[in-house]
Amino acid sequence: MDLKQLLLKDAMIMDLKATTKEEAIEEMVDKYYQVGVINDKDLYKSDILKREAQTSTGIGDGIAMPHARDKAVQRATVLFAKSAKGIDYKSLDGQPAYLFFMIAAPDGADNLHLQALAALSSLLINPDLVANLKKATTADEVQKLFDDAMAAKEAKDKADEEKQAAKEKAAKAAAAAGSNDNEKPFVVAVTACPTGIAHTYMAEAALKEQAEKMGVDIKVETNGSEGVKHKLTSDEIKRAAGVIIAADKKVDMPRFDGKHLVNRPVSDGINKAEELINLATEQKAPVFHSEGGAAEDEESTESKSLWSKIYADLMNGISNMLPFVVGGGILMAISFLLENSVGAHSQWFLFFNNVGNYAFSFLIPVLAAYIAVSIGDRPALLPGFVGGYMASQATASVVSSKSPAGFIGGLLAGFIAGWTVVYLKKALKNLPKSLDGLKPILLYPVLSLLIVGAIMYFAIDPIFAVVNHAITAFLESMGTGNAVILGALLGGMMSIDMGGPFNKAAYTFAIGTFTATQDGALMAAVMVGGMVPPLAIAIATTFWKNKFTEQERQAGLSNYVLGISFITEGAIPFAAGDPLHVIVSSVIGSAIGGGLTQLWGVNVPAPHGGIFVTPLANKPLMYLLAVIIGSVISGVIYGLWKPAKKAEK
Repeated sequence: MDLKQLLLKDAMIMDLKATTKEEAIEEMVDKYYQVGVINDKDLYKSDILKREAQTSTGIGDGIAMPHARDKAVQRATVLFAKSAKGIDYKSLDGQPAYLFFMIAAPDGADNLHLQALAALSSLLINPDLVANLKKATTADEVQKLFDDAMAAKEAKDKADEEKQAAKEKAAKAAAAAGSNDNEKPFVVAVTACPTGIAHTYMAEAALKEQAEKMGVDIKVETNGSEGVKHKLTSDEIKRAAGVIIAADKKVDMPRFDGKHLVNRPVSDGINKAEELINLATEQKAPVFHSEGGAAEDEESTESKSLWSKIYADLMNGISNMLPFVVGGGILMAISFLLENSVGAHSQWFLFFNNVGNYAFSFLIPVLAAYIAVSIGDRPALLPGFVGGYMASQATASVVSSKSPAGFIGGLLAGFIAGWTVVYLKKALKNLPKSLDGLKPILLYPVLSLLIVGAIMYFAIDPIFAVVNHAITAFLESMGTGNAVILGALLGGMMSIDMGGPFNKAAYTFAIGTFTATQDGALMAAVMVGGMVPPLAIAIATTFWKNKFTEQERQAGLSNYVLGISFITEGAIPFAAGDPLHVIVSSVIGSAIGGGLTQLWGVNVPAPHGGIFVTPLANKPLMYLLAVIIGSVISGVIYGLWKPAKKAEK
């Protein structure tokens, strides 16, 4: 692909006016909008800032490469900009940035565009090109410099490929002859960044260029936007003196078991290539054991905060749980619609409702299982699933309980299972090699299940059982004397743990009152309280888009349907990832909505159905108004209070 199609002259800024990083981003985004490369400035700028919040894209040597890939981008483009005085871009080397390359990639970019973006990115480690770009005064000069650099790179790449093919042929011949004359050390590397359109390929180019200068053979696997390229073979890994991982996202690690491995951020692959290659060739990096959890040297461990690790584990559980929430929730919502027209005993209602419920039965187990897998890899899947299942069931452990531990118990189960497996791996690592085959099929499953099951059975479940008993006793002691306070309390409780002891105690109390008296006043309070959290999420993701990822915005839309259907679980993925903001804002709106139903004397003689049972209410308009007021209050609080979301690593 001709680079002129990426480096548009109309999009270049040859004299950037900005004096700060924020102003520079704003000026470049405005330029993109003016020339029609993007159609939503707020969305694109938000994603640029999210990437900057992760790590600065000021890569050093006077270069900054802000980039984003989202649906606001209409065509793949690279905006070139120059600043004569330089801008403090918070670059990794602490020096001002003079050259800017703002990369815009559309969500559906084809491989041709992605390959061109990768090739252009890899050119920027060429010091001659960078020096000439700093002198360029016109857009035509910039395009010509890149065309010449690309032609030179393609010629060199072709020569290198021929040389490498000849070398591999000679090595095979030498191996067949029983000799080993290869005097050069050999290392392998993997580069990866979250967006995969810039740093991945710059790190690849920097490592290859530095290795050539040092007389080291290297093969670099890239995990970029095109997928995995130049995948390392088991033979190459086996031959390598060491392994370099320059990545800001997860890569396939177990294959490097037993190798000296240095694990650093992708920016180190660009700026510290010589250091990484020395560590690998001299085998000064720690030996990686795939059973021991994360493979990180001391420096990389320090560079990742404890919260960043916890957050990544949490997101792994939430992202795997989301399809169950959306799929199961939508089918349940359809079932409530059908119930009104065909009745509760219709096979159509039962089919949709049961399938939705089956999906929902996996919410907490999947959440816990994939949190555990993120921490302890595949051996943690079993104890995570079982621990999550135990948290999702009202069990009779050492203390009988009428409600499950819910998603909070599931979160605890996931982290307990993951770290149990991590410590089991460490505890069993000195067993004889002859027992290695028994670890994954016998020792890990049995011991981890025993430990996690015991913790859930004797500690977690009993704690929540005691909490549930205390809450139920408290509600029963209140009676219905002060209806507004009781309605606010029941509504708020529906939002505290969304399926846990508080939620279940409130709902069970309302059901019990309704069954005994046929008075649906308290059912109105809990119904409104349960509808508010997902509706608040939907409102916040609609009106504060820049604070949520694309995946969260899509899940937020489904919460409109889940909310009106009284499916509180739609809010669980958000509450699990950001409990403070979600739960506090939801409790406030739910309490207000629940209190209003009692203030206005609303009565809903139905145990479920959300707004679909509005015709059954004695005051349908007041019932709907309570839902709207509570949801809007919670949604506004959450939207204003929640900080802009940082990009995931």
